[in-house]
Amino acid sequence: MNTILRKSVLGIAGLAFTGGVFAGPVAAHAADTTHAVKPVSVSVQGDKLIPHGVQGEQSRIDLNDEQTANVKAIIAATKKAGMDERAAVVSIATALQESKLENLGHLGDRNDHDSQGLFQQRPSSGWGTVEQITDPEYSTTAFLKGLKQVDGWQDMPLTKAAQTVQVSAYPDHYAQWEQQAADLVAEHWNK
Repeated sequence: MNTILRKSVLGIAGLAFTGGVFAGPVAAHAADTTHAVKPVSVSVQGDKLIPHGVQGEQSRIDLNDEQTANVKAIIAATKKAGMDERAAVVSIATALQESKLENLGHLGDRNDHDSQGLFQQRPSSGWGTVEQITDPEYSTTAFLKGLKQVDGWQDMPLTKAAQTVQVSAYPDHYAQWEQQAADLVAEHWNK
């Protein structure tokens, strides 16, 4: 591996590790509006949305207008980055886990370090300024840049792809949102 590529990969890995180790769960601030559902038939467009099937119990929340606007912003940023539906599914599932698709600012004592925005990215870990990471397009683009660095992300389970970028203390929690994320992409991708 050449030196520049190696430094880039190590830099991203360090950023992801630092952001994830100190990020932890953020759901404590939100009213628990989730409900578990058993895996059901999978939304598929071509074979890009869920190539491995849904893993485990699935959760689903009802979205308000702000959350739906954030779904649309994630999809628009994914298209702008030249990535496909699968990237949007991974991004939306990640944002569902990290913030329930709410563009969170600083939560005071309930904040996990300086994590903010849809993806709970941290300015102190190099994700960008507070203004940047609370901008849905910027934060999605930053997440997608990390995802692009993951070799084979398109063919791995969603939770593994998301975890490789986020490095969460709860790596398996992303999987519970795959069905809802796929349904949202199927609903909004062509609008």
